[in-house]
Order: sequence, then C-alpha cells, then structure tokens
Amino acid sequence: MHLAQNNKVSSLIGLATKAGKTASGEFMTEKTVKEGKAYLVLVAQDASDNTKKKFRNMCEFYQVPICFFSEKESLGHAMGKEVRASLAILDEGFAKTIQSKLALSTTE
Repeated sequence: MHLAQNNKVSSLIGLATKAGKTASGEFMTEKTVKEGKAYLVLVAQDASDNTKKKFRNMCEFYQVPICFFSEKESLGHAMGKEVRASLAILDEGFAKTIQSKLALSTTE
C-alpha cells in the first residue's frame, strides 16, 4: 500500500474518532456490528488469525464490509490511543470514503 493512501486512511480514522464515529477494541467493535451500527470494520493485518477469522465471519453474517489495514500500533495511533486490533466506523460517509481509499490502494 502506498504511504500516501495509508496516511489518508489514518487521517480519516482520526477525523471519525474526533467526531465520535468510531468504536474500537474487540468488545466494542463486536457490539456495534451486532447492534447494526457499524458501516465498516477495520482489523489490523497483524491481528491474530483467531481475531481475523472471528471478525471476518461476524461481518459476513451481519453484512458489514471488513478491511484488513495497517498494524495494531498504527490503528491505535490513528485514533490517538494505544494499540488497537480492531475498530468499527459508525458513520456511512466516513466508511464509504475509507473503503474507496483502501480500494484504490489495493489496485495500485
């Protein structure tokens, strides 16, 4: 992934967090998905296989898009927090913009 794309996604995560439109950590991410509040789930690429499988299955079941992005440290940093393996975006606009940035980066 290009660094510029990575930075744009991280900035969007930061903006969404400031706007109160993210939920992070395994418990809160899972809770928002099950409540139908999540528009996108981001899971760190260096998260455990168990965590990835759990969120992949859950997102498939609840029909929430999921992306594997960056590392736990970077995800947490983008939110202004400590290490985070997963987070949910709770705003449709942010979710669509992040997805489009991630789609661009996978095709380049």
